[in-house]
Amino acid sequence: MPQSFSEKLFEEALKLMPGGVNSPVRAFGAVGGTPLFIAKAQGAKLWDVDGNEYIDYVGSWGPAILGHAHPKVVAAVQQACERGFSFGAPTELESRLASMVRQIFPSIEKLRFVNSGTEAAMSAVRLARGVTGRDKIIKFEGCYHGHADYLLVKAGSGAATFGIPSSTGVPADFAKHTLVASYNDLKGVGRLFEENKNQIACVIVEPVAGNMGCVPPQPGFLKGLKDLCTAHGALLIFDEVMTGFRVALGGAQALYNIKPDLTCLGKILGGGLPVGAYGGLKNLMDQLAPLGKVYQAGTLSGNPLAMTAGIETLNQLTQKGVYDRLNEIASKLTNGLKNILEKKKLPHQIQAVGSMWTLFCKEGPVGFKKFFHNALEKGIYLPPSQFETCFVSLAHKNEEIDHTLHVFESIL
Repeated sequence: MPQSFSEKLFEEALKLMPGGVNSPVRAFGAVGGTPLFIAKAQGAKLWDVDGNEYIDYVGSWGPAILGHAHPKVVAAVQQACERGFSFGAPTELESRLASMVRQIFPSIEKLRFVNSGTEAAMSAVRLARGVTGRDKIIKFEGCYHGHADYLLVKAGSGAATFGIPSSTGVPADFAKHTLVASYNDLKGVGRLFEENKNQIACVIVEPVAGNMGCVPPQPGFLKGLKDLCTAHGALLIFDEVMTGFRVALGGAQALYNIKPDLTCLGKILGGGLPVGAYGGLKNLMDQLAPLGKVYQAGTLSGNPLAMTAGIETLNQLTQKGVYDRLNEIASKLTNGLKNILEKKKLPHQIQAVGSMWTLFCKEGPVGFKKFFHNALEKGIYLPPSQFETCFVSLAHKNEEIDHTLHVFESIL
């Protein structure tokens, strides 16, 4: 069988970049085979360098909520490009987007733009430590908050252990200040607070976990975290890099009616361009330089291209009926998939919140690797890992969903 262009490009990439990729999951390590090299994307579809067409449920890992290359976003960014890519100085665009975010998220009185979700989470934790004067933080096993050293930890034996680095190159002294709890285990978090009195600066959590598949919070979990933080003088940070504007216009905090102290945003906020943000109450955010003693900076933060893409994306998302339509599309897909699996009496679990969803496959006839490659061969592009979330966009029409379900029925 002749070698594909993707295979040729991957061979070359392996000589130039570690693993041939710039982010590990892209290497197809969890599913095997050669990663696709994408040539273009439009709406709900991707085309690889070999000309194969796919219905896309990765959506650039979340930000393509309008679909790829939405014409109004493209036009706005093209006009912004003509005015210059980056100035390293304030622009009116930053204030416009910040104002839109503040209107959508009542918990955010002030915010600061950064360039990625990693920067947002890292900066929010630094701010929490600076405000409280404490060093320790609590995160949850399976929740990903970027690759800052002290957030790259895994749990030890039980919820009350210190975290240990899950990556070489992370000093143990950094990780020892990170306590790891089990997601949805409120009692475990309470024990950590009791065993580390007056030492915990913050709890950081994905309010809907998206990096161990889509895992929703159990009733009372998020409110319980807020109550524990308040009782112990710690801050609650919602990492809504994935869920912000995705599970609801105002993110998971709107969906579950919980106001965190700080919020991290990203993905959709830049309309697909690199961006992040963190924000919260004025008295907290004013502890940042140049007003306060907590330092954070970035040359490309708030760059005009990302701000422009974000403004136009939010213009589209704030139109009437948008989220009803988005949730309708997602429900059509997940309910259809559930019906197929039940009809075939195959063991499964489907979890979904808004337009985020995951099919958890069990080994046997529906093993994920087999499911992934069979779907790919028939033009359905899913995340190349069992523990990544799938996304539906507003560009997915009924015909794409119907075709996807037809493919799923044929391969399951």
